[in-house]
Order: sequence, then structure tokens, then C-alpha cells
Amino acid sequence: MLIVTGCTGQSDKIFNGKNLSNWNFVIETDSVPPEEVFSVKDHSIFITGKPIGYMYTKRKYSDFTLETEWRWLGEAGNSGIFLLIESPDNPFPRAIECQLKAGNAGDFVLLNHSQLAEYALPEGVTERPKFPVIPKKNNSNEKPVGEWNKAKIVIKEGHISVYINDLLQNEGTSPVTEGHIGLQSEGYGVQFRNISISE
Repeated sequence: MLIVTGCTGQSDKIFNGKNLSNWNFVIETDSVPPEEVFSVKDHSIFITGKPIGYMYTKRKYSDFTLETEWRWLGEAGNSGIFLLIESPDNPFPRAIECQLKAGNAGDFVLLNHSQLAEYALPEGVTERPKFPVIPKKNNSNEKPVGEWNKAKIVIKEGHISVYINDLLQNEGTSPVTEGHIGLQSEGYGVQFRNISISE
């Protein structure tokens, strides 16, 4: 269940464990209905991975801590958590991606010209890549396929800290301090559970 808890102790359920009524969806070329890609079963979110796209929160968030667990459905694959989405308009919005791709969980990917202060062009490179990456700090500490991994993401005044299975894997500072949160569909089946946000 996805619950937002405010400083007043009030909670706002944005995932009620039954449906995705508090989420919007972006699917490449609008080729299929969202329910063919994103669904709920046993209080978990299932994402097929095809076609590519993402589901995103209807409201924006600024300073918060996001925690969730994910695991692959079948083979290890690719997905991500989109942070600080500015305008959810295409399959790769202007946002910071916390990479969940197998072997690379914890990398930052700068989508659609987004920026982190810690990113600089590699020496000898004059043209910015389409998807710049800030690699995670440590070797992969992900669990085997079928087992649950845990992600904890803390954002405060644009500073992002990412913990994968309780290990600090990355930090970055965004000039953008507020945006939507998204869960990605990118080629492989993935399941999310125990999602919580505290503000």
C-alpha cells in the first residue's frame, strides 16, 4: 500500500492496494490502454514492461522520503523510478531517473535534458549524451531474480540520496525541487510493493 504521511500525522492514500485511481499514465504512442500495462493484484503493482511508458502520481512532491520494494517477473530486466518529473508528456519526461536496471540499480539517468550539479561531460567529450548517467558509488548489491530489493530515496531541497538494500549508492543535487513521481515500464515485467512516502 502506498501512503503519504505528512508532518501532521495525517495520511493520504495514493495507492489503496485495489486500483490506480490516484495515478496517471503515459504509454508510447498511446498504443494500448493503461490497464494492459499497469495493474494491481495482492496489494502490489504489476508492470508488464511493454510498451514503454510510466505511471505517475497525480500530485507533485518536494521534500520527501520514498521507500519501496521491487522484484523482476521472470528474467532480470530494466525499469526505474522517475523523480521530480516536471511535465509528464512523453515516455522519457524531463526528470531524474533512479535506475533499477539489473546490475545498475542506483545509477542516476538524466532524462530529457534534466540536470544534476554533479554531472559533467567526460573528458574529451563535447556533446552531451542523450541519456547521461551518474554511476552508483558501489558495486551492485542487488538480490537474485525473484527476490525482493529495497529502494529508499530521500529528497530535500533538490538533494537526492538513493539507498539500495540499505546501502547509500548515489547522491545528486537538482535545480528542480518539486515534481511528480513515476514508476517505469521499460521492456521487462516488474512488481512493486510496500511503497510509502513521508513528507
